[in-house]
Amino acid sequence: MKYRVNPKNNDQLSILGFGCMRFPRDEKEVEKQIIYAIENGVNYFDTAYIYPNSEAVLGRVLAKGYRHRVKIATKLPPYLIKKYEDFDRIFDEELRRLQTDYIDYYFIHMLSDVNMWNRLIDIGVLRWIEEKKQKGQIINVGFSYHGGREDFIKIIDEYDWEFCMIQYNYLDENNQAGKTGLQYAAAKGLPVMVMEPLRGGKLVTNLPKEVYKIWEKAHIKRSPAEWAFHWIWNHPEVTVVLSGMNSMEMIQENINAASQAEANSFTEEDYEVFNKVGRILKEKIKVPCTACNYCMPCPMGVDIPTVFSCYNDVEIEGKLMGKIKYLVQTSLKTDASNASLCSKCRKCEIYCPQKIAIGDELEKTAKKMEGIFYKPARYFIKKFMKL
Repeated sequence: MKYRVNPKNNDQLSILGFGCMRFPRDEKEVEKQIIYAIENGVNYFDTAYIYPNSEAVLGRVLAKGYRHRVKIATKLPPYLIKKYEDFDRIFDEELRRLQTDYIDYYFIHMLSDVNMWNRLIDIGVLRWIEEKKQKGQIINVGFSYHGGREDFIKIIDEYDWEFCMIQYNYLDENNQAGKTGLQYAAAKGLPVMVMEPLRGGKLVTNLPKEVYKIWEKAHIKRSPAEWAFHWIWNHPEVTVVLSGMNSMEMIQENINAASQAEANSFTEEDYEVFNKVGRILKEKIKVPCTACNYCMPCPMGVDIPTVFSCYNDVEIEGKLMGKIKYLVQTSLKTDASNASLCSKCRKCEIYCPQKIAIGDELEKTAKKMEGIFYKPARYFIKKFMKL
């Protein structure tokens, strides 16, 4: 197992983190998997309050003599915080589930814009965090992010964070926070944890046949998953890559890959493999947006790069997952940024290096992504989440 140093506190963290959202139902099998991972060097375990039974199962296993050997990361769900007392109610339950009296890495979960963070500030989150840190119950505080690049940078600058987590893989290099966000966070001295390295398995099981042929003919024999992990680990700004491992075979394969990975180790041949893959995948893309952000800001508030990213993702993620991602990233925010807000002023098109007819493409996106259930779903979810 290779390790990278957290520049904030010198923690030695395994470059492979165990994502605990997808545990198998058989708890005895889960215990075997967790212990095997620990014995083979994995020391970062990521769970969350909303992952069904995940915290409790992890807590029961670690209580058998393994707690001191690992770092636990879990998360506070902002949409369940209505008043100050909710912070302690949820946190205390997490400590009970995890059978511990402190959390090593505590996330504000699923921020999608800076207003979600500001709402928690209004309720008193800064005072609460300080109290927990003084008591030693929270060691490091950070946030996980699902949104566009601009708000990611705003959130980074809003608070003295100690780490963050973004979605990042070779398909999302220019999506969400993207490479720009990754480099910005690292330049601020933040360790960056990466989620969805395989897009929930889509980069292993849902790619064009031509892509698999490229992997097979590559100069190094690696599985599609290994190639995807090595691409991320090649970035020195990345500290930990999470994997939702739920079989012993998967754990063994990923640990083996993590024992060989190095930052800045890619050769020209490695990059050429991904260039070939990229050319094939770009043929599937509906809108050739590179998320350069030259079109921003939109006077109507449309987050143009994020909208097009979600629209393009339908080809990989499928219609349902694509629409869910669109709803989360553009609409479940204090200020929505979805495609139908476009007034077709076309000011953005003047600045687009790709010469995209942005107004026309936004209209197509709105028709595809905002069906008859879009507005009711957005209304009720936002009302529940107090956005």
